[in-house]
Amino acid sequence: MVTFEEIIEKARNFSKKPTQEEFLEFYGYYKQATVGDCNTDEPEDPVRKALWNSWKEKAGLSVEDAKAHYIEVYKKYAPKYE
Repeated sequence: MVTFEEIIEKARNFSKKPTQEEFLEFYGYYKQATVGDCNTDEPEDPVRKALWNSWKEKAGLSVEDAKAHYIEVYKKYAPKYE
């Protein structure tokens, strides 16, 4: 079975860059899986705010659930970007 860490590396090595919307899906679950609930103040910068919102929306997910969701997002987009 492939580990969360291996999936992260595979996603980082996609042949093309995912869209901003797709990236935000990955980002929110990644942050929730590696840090836990969002622990920073809401930024004013629009790009950082989008990242923050993606993470904040995942609040309450356990580390294991966030990892599982990240892997599912990877599976969804891998055929498009590998």
